[in-house]
Amino acid sequence: MTRHSSSFGRRALALPLGVAVVSALAFLPGTASAQPDAPSAPATQRATADGSAMSYVVNLRKGHGDRTAKYVKKAIAKAGGQVVIAYDQIGVIVVHSSDPGFAKKIRGVKGVQSAGATRTAPLSAQTSDDIDATRPLSAKEAKAAADAAADGQDEQEPLQWALPAIKADQAHKESLGSSKVTVGVLDSGVDDTHPDIAPNFDRNASASCLGGVPTQKDNAWRPVAKESDHGMHVAGTIAAAKNGTGVTGVAPGVKVASLKVAEPATGLYYTEAVVCGFVWAAEHGVDVTNSSYYTDPWLFNCRTDDDQRALVDAVGRASRYAERKGAVNVAAAGNAKTDLAQDEIVDKSSPNDTTPVERTIKTADCFDLPSQLPGVVTVSSTGAKGLKSSFSNYGKGVIDIAAPGGDSTAFQKPQPPATSGLILSTLPGGKFGYKAGTSMASPHAAGVAALIKSAHPKASAARVKALLYRQADAMACTDPYDIDGDGKVDAVCEGGRNKNGFYGVGMIDALDAVRK
Repeated sequence: MTRHSSSFGRRALALPLGVAVVSALAFLPGTASAQPDAPSAPATQRATADGSAMSYVVNLRKGHGDRTAKYVKKAIAKAGGQVVIAYDQIGVIVVHSSDPGFAKKIRGVKGVQSAGATRTAPLSAQTSDDIDATRPLSAKEAKAAADAAADGQDEQEPLQWALPAIKADQAHKESLGSSKVTVGVLDSGVDDTHPDIAPNFDRNASASCLGGVPTQKDNAWRPVAKESDHGMHVAGTIAAAKNGTGVTGVAPGVKVASLKVAEPATGLYYTEAVVCGFVWAAEHGVDVTNSSYYTDPWLFNCRTDDDQRALVDAVGRASRYAERKGAVNVAAAGNAKTDLAQDEIVDKSSPNDTTPVERTIKTADCFDLPSQLPGVVTVSSTGAKGLKSSFSNYGKGVIDIAAPGGDSTAFQKPQPPATSGLILSTLPGGKFGYKAGTSMASPHAAGVAALIKSAHPKASAARVKALLYRQADAMACTDPYDIDGDGKVDAVCEGGRNKNGFYGVGMIDALDAVRK
């Protein structure tokens, strides 16, 4: 997505084509609890209320016990809040309140480490039909690809230039990955009836986490009408089945789960849903998670702000819990073509659920969630020529690894028979289409992590990450970097061949993932 140094890309980290050329409640048994009276809450405190209720996270101090949790929950009620769900295993409580002074009141309660609003708009004030643009695969392209497909290739695989770019085509001759490995897609819904997704879908590990409360009822993880197809595209990149038709995923033998964390009407990813997604993944055996978004409404959450500090605490606790349970957390770096290693960045896009206010953030105090959290694998994007994508964020010490996410075909044109510099993957309703963004890079890396886990089933999350980094193909800085060829340097890469701001430790390697 195009921008200058003070504006930023979309919350779902895929680019619109015009820029890139392109409910019943279900709970985690024994670990999370919802208040039994939640469905009959007062009208001003329900998510479907008249617009006065707000959502909050309350984080308990470390080392808290059941007594502290009970005390805080009573204090929440006294302060005008209603507990929606309590993630007791990480000390995070999701609360609704119509009292504008709720957060300030509860921060003064003994046992509370931080508390803050997860949004700036009331719960009922979310209206938008904004959907990430996708270019559908044309019938002509589909036929040409099918005619060009070699023995053993899926019909549209010739259009997937990213697979040979990471040696996935060679890796598939040795291993497709294990069906005992599951990758959780924290995103908009996934259509598990798609012919390329159905063979590899993990229903048990899938759920909707909207509002912070998990539910599996009525296949709640699926996309609804007019919802973004973002999550579906991500899921296909990771694990589209190698079944002779459609496209091929990076790890076409592993399972994929849908953890729906994006609001269907707005496409916003709020903290309570993201927390739920990570905790659900941790409790349901997910081996790798993919997060191709930033947590709304703040592009960067600053620990110097009381509300935002609470969001950093909550999402950080949830992601660390998932990693402790064995999950490798992979996330997109963002599409603002910004050096994230700068000391200060001007943000004109936050909060994005009401009226943005320009602010200058200090990167030492402010974080993109979840990509800049400790332990999360942060992925930059490359195009068909192997260069940093024109839109991709970068930064020495911020980017961990690189993966194909596509770029304008005018900037990075692939070798035939591929025709588009964008990434082809699955769309709802059995369809296929192109997108570009670090959203598309991150699932390529998540797929390789799944292949590593398949080859090393007993490996810890730390071990899988170490192998991912060790096996990456080193990439030197692109210097000078003039992606549009206008004679002007578009970005400056810092660092050496084995670790730099554009590509981290280098390009993911699917072949080494199945061999070593």
